[in-house]
Amino acid sequence: MQAPTPDLVPEGARQIRTAVVIPAAGRGVRLGPGAPKALRALGGTPMLVHAVRAMAASRAVSLVVVVAPPDGAPEVRHLLDEYPLPGRTDIRVVPGGATRQESVGLGIAALPEDVDVVLVHDAARPLVPVDTVDSVIAAVRDGAPAVVPALPLADTVKQVQPRPDGAAEPVVGTPERALLRAVQTPQGFDRNTLAEAHRSVAVDGEGATDDAGMVERLGIPVVVVPGHEEAFKVTRPLDLVLAEAVLARRRATDGYV
Repeated sequence: MQAPTPDLVPEGARQIRTAVVIPAAGRGVRLGPGAPKALRALGGTPMLVHAVRAMAASRAVSLVVVVAPPDGAPEVRHLLDEYPLPGRTDIRVVPGGATRQESVGLGIAALPEDVDVVLVHDAARPLVPVDTVDSVIAAVRDGAPAVVPALPLADTVKQVQPRPDGAAEPVVGTPERALLRAVQTPQGFDRNTLAEAHRSVAVDGEGATDDAGMVERLGIPVVVVPGHEEAFKVTRPLDLVLAEAVLARRRATDGYV
């Protein structure tokens, strides 16, 4: 069932503007040597382009901010110019930082002041359906400060005691699977909530990899909406094979470009 289209507002009401930040500054080493993960080809088109198109497919999204590698913004801008978006969606490219958290923060800083709802989407999730995007936006507009799409887990999960030397790891617990969800993107936020999380939450090392987790640290509630199996993250070579198969099916049945 298609989610309600969230771009309709009562006559005279202020239009709530929604923007998307796509951090695409990583190298994606688990896919192997070559171009950064976001620029790998999927069906002959860079994954980043698919991800941007997936966000722009929502009529509620008026702006997409792509956060490029620190020294690669002109190249990413040139690439995206080769694949124009629908006229209703603007696109900006800004240089990123050393970590994903820094890059998302730079994307937030590039947003116009009139943006109220911000989505953060992984460039490595190129095939998320528009219904999922619209569901996240609708939940934020209905008053949730932070929203994540997620799926129930198919596998039992074990908590272990890590062993850095590669030895067998002892199991220390088995969480109840019915209470767990596998989180996807786009994650959606009230703009002020997301900005406050990035101002206030410091994460050591490589920084935060989950913006909703940063909001949780502030004690602000995060809610879940249904995700979609095709919103999986392309991280390893086998994921790329699956993404190619999904794309081929869409092109054969839906006329996907």
